[in-house]
Amino acid sequence: MAIANLTKSSLQLVLQDGIDSESGSPIFKNKSFNNVKTSATAEQLLTVATAFVSLQERPLYTINRRDTTDIREG
Repeated sequence: MAIANLTKSSLQLVLQDGIDSESGSPIFKNKSFNNVKTSATAEQLLTVATAFVSLQERPLYTINRRDTTDIREG
């Protein structure tokens, strides 16, 4: 039987930084915030992300949560 243990979480804001003049594709910049509590809920992360986005000059594209999980035999 395998056991999964959530060990780390981070919050990532993906911001649009313009349009590529050659391809016409959007250019994205990432802002990452490490050491997020692994017990943080999606609602809590959305609240924090919304506050950070209000301080940014670039428009928000998406919000991501990055989790790291250790898997071992149990």
